[in-house]
Amino acid sequence: MASESEKPNQKPSLLERLSHFLLREPEDREQLVTLLHSAYENNLMDADSLAMIEGVLQVSEMQVRDIMIPRSQMDVIDITDPPEDFIPHVIETAHSRFPVIEDNKNDVIGILLAKDLLRYYAGEDFEVRDMLRPAVFIPESKRLNVLLKEFRSTRNHIAIVVDEYGGVAGMVTIEDVLEQIVGDIEDEYDYDEDEDNIIQNADGQYRVKALTEIADFNKIIGTSLRDEEFSTIGGLVVHQFGHLPKRNDEITFDNLHVKVLRADSRRLHSMMVEVLPDTTSSN
Repeated sequence: MASESEKPNQKPSLLERLSHFLLREPEDREQLVTLLHSAYENNLMDADSLAMIEGVLQVSEMQVRDIMIPRSQMDVIDITDPPEDFIPHVIETAHSRFPVIEDNKNDVIGILLAKDLLRYYAGEDFEVRDMLRPAVFIPESKRLNVLLKEFRSTRNHIAIVVDEYGGVAGMVTIEDVLEQIVGDIEDEYDYDEDEDNIIQNADGQYRVKALTEIADFNKIIGTSLRDEEFSTIGGLVVHQFGHLPKRNDEITFDNLHVKVLRADSRRLHSMMVEVLPDTTSSN
């Protein structure tokens, strides 16, 4: 029987390799991030793992005000509206929870779960006020890691954000917090922040950052999009959709076919743009 020393060497696990690499104890957060990036460059972790670890570190330093949905963009239900008026809006937005207001968005009286609207279709006695769940109010300054812990312990998924004067400033959901950890995972469409805003692929399509100025977009792509109302291509694309699009959503306008590459609950990040043949030109 072979001794332990004679057994074939087994390939160390990812955890073992990473632990060995991290033996150089970092002295601050900046050194830790640098060390993690070095581990990624040495193939000790993949891009997804690196992005999530950085997201966790970021969440510990961010406050609710950094990611909340502003009051003006909140999808709400007015308690005075009959179900036949607001249910189409519930279906269109496809949220699972809605703040319910009385008179205005500064007066949130509770949270309505979309699933509770099934009672309306079941023909049961239906009174929205009786189905409301208590609304949780939190300050803008609450840190995201603390909020996430509270969300988990209370099994609550939504909170109303109030400003220093007690007025409603916006809302935040558990999905918004988790998105800060997993929402920016690198994939085949990601590119470094230092790279150009517009990159042409071998197939002739363009990867475009949403923050690209329309004037720069016109100059490189050869279009003549107007920039009086919107200064960035992302703002124009969101306007064309009529809502904040999700990843893989597509739209065609002005001889451009646009496919969303990255977007989260608050903004559009990047897109793939294809210039279509101008069918209006004469032969």
